[in-house]
Amino acid sequence: MLLKSILKRFSKANLLTILCFGLILNSLYGQSLAKKNFVVVLDAGHGGHDSGNRGNGYYEKNISLKIALGIGKILDKHDDIKVIYTRKSDKFVKLVDRAKIANKADADLFISIHCDAFTSSRAFGAGTFVLGLHANQRNFEIAKRENSVIFYEEDYEKNYDGFDPNNPESVISLTLMQETYSNQSIEAAATIQKSFVANLGRKDRTVKQAGFVVLKYTYMPSVLVETGFLTNKKEGSYLNSQKGQNEMSKAIAKAILNYQKELQKGVVGQQVFEEKVVSQETSNRIAKGNNDIFFKVQLAASKKPIEAKSYNFKGLKNVIRQKEGAYYKYYFGSSKSYKSIQKEQRKAKRAGFKSAFIVSFKGNQKIKLSEALDALN
Repeated sequence: MLLKSILKRFSKANLLTILCFGLILNSLYGQSLAKKNFVVVLDAGHGGHDSGNRGNGYYEKNISLKIALGIGKILDKHDDIKVIYTRKSDKFVKLVDRAKIANKADADLFISIHCDAFTSSRAFGAGTFVLGLHANQRNFEIAKRENSVIFYEEDYEKNYDGFDPNNPESVISLTLMQETYSNQSIEAAATIQKSFVANLGRKDRTVKQAGFVVLKYTYMPSVLVETGFLTNKKEGSYLNSQKGQNEMSKAIAKAILNYQKELQKGVVGQQVFEEKVVSQETSNRIAKGNNDIFFKVQLAASKKPIEAKSYNFKGLKNVIRQKEGAYYKYYFGSSKSYKSIQKEQRKAKRAGFKSAFIVSFKGNQKIKLSEALDALN
């Protein structure tokens, strides 16, 4: 009845204006909810006066660039993917600047392309690496070779806080920041590794961890790919050929697309998990009072514990770590005011935690956010 009374007060012209305005608002709202592009930063290793390894006379810098450009060409065909390169020509780019490019772009995935080398010419196969403590001398040697690029920079001691590629102990300091993204990095690396095996029949060298400087400073899931050994005559020839470069580009691009799809599924699954429906008993307890309802901002989750120190969380202070099932959850801020916790969420996002979200608790129990807000209202 109230709606009919209101409608009678408007002329047809007014109603038409309101209808058009509503359609415009609906369109704008739809655009605001539109999924943002999945941003991939492709980093062709080495470049310029840094040739990379020269196994069998091949140039790592040239091969990595051609493969990176090939990947980008394939991904560019997808409207929901935005590709950014750290270099598109034969030029030298500092390792720290490669990371800055990715961070500035607010990338969803960082892929650094390289070619491997070994003292034995029999070593072959493609491998993927994520940032972590090297498990053996071989992984350390690979990281040391790739990290030695910093010696081409006049101000490397300032850029990398005194990091010494030749000192195994220096690697420990590299791993803290990327721990937030370690699970997704491993998933991305595993997807690429599977693609090499399934699509190209390459030897499975598995996903490994090592202390790569180029991965330390990125604030997103990051993977370093060693596409094969130039020191192996057959494999070097393959990687230096257009056929080999095209096949490697297709395999990596396909893996990135698969990772994107799986990530989207995982995000949806996480939201469902975090906001699972509470039991009727819990709902009744919420309805009885709201004195012990409060909110926090979840920054990240990991299977390995990370010290809840500000230097591990981009300067954010008072981060709390809490074990929940198989995962450690990291929370920032705590308030009984939803408006106040929204301010903390914005602060977390400005610090770089773009996917930070609000969770609600009643006492020690996590509850559905909508239930908490209903109780407060």
